[in-house]
Amino acid sequence: MKILIVEDEMPAYNRLVKIINELLPETEIVGHIDSIESGVTWFENNEEPDLMLIDIHLADGSGFELISQVSPKCPYIFTTAYDQYAIEAFKTNGSGYVLKPVKKEELLFAVHKAMQLRAQSVEPGTEDTGRGKYKSRFMVRFGETIKALQVCDIAYCYSESKATFAKSFNGQTWPMDHNLDALESMLDPRMFFRINRQYLVSFRSIDEMKIYTKSRILIKLNPPVKEPPVVSSERSADFKQWLDDAV
Repeated sequence: MKILIVEDEMPAYNRLVKIINELLPETEIVGHIDSIESGVTWFENNEEPDLMLIDIHLADGSGFELISQVSPKCPYIFTTAYDQYAIEAFKTNGSGYVLKPVKKEELLFAVHKAMQLRAQSVEPGTEDTGRGKYKSRFMVRFGETIKALQVCDIAYCYSESKATFAKSFNGQTWPMDHNLDALESMLDPRMFFRINRQYLVSFRSIDEMKIYTKSRILIKLNPPVKEPPVVSSERSADFKQWLDDAV
């Protein structure tokens, strides 16, 4: 994911960079803008980012003015020390609003929400399945390698140590830029099911199922994992229904 930061105060900018690097290590910060003028110039010479973080008070005006001039198609989150701008922020179709000093959990929530909104729009790598528009591929990176990972090749996605990964049917593991909540909204629900907080699995990855305690279901996945995941009790009924409709 590529993020553009619009912020004219260096301490605030440095804090955003620190939080992003800590919580979203696969994210690339593609630019730092501190004014409307430099923002317009940046958009004239660069491709749009995946997300913008915009301070409302800039050196030569407001973040609202920048939005009106460049009309970005990507989602954007406003940051400000003043909560009276919240209504105006959402009137501009902003996908989030975070108060300064920015808190980690609030920024992370706003970013995930913005990515969910982005996933619902039509963009490269999506398909209209007749039940909504879902991703058909992801661009993934591991070290110096960049690969187009086709959704049909994903066996399951899982979270581990505050990071998210996709396991392909050939056994390869790829770090993902999105968390499981965002991925759940991006992937066709006929193909993938969120069995618990840690796993989002494809129907084709299910090798074996066994009844577990308290109506839960133990799943053996392919490729295998050290500890077979369990469908949570609150998801068991929906999971059984999904098995009938999965493709």
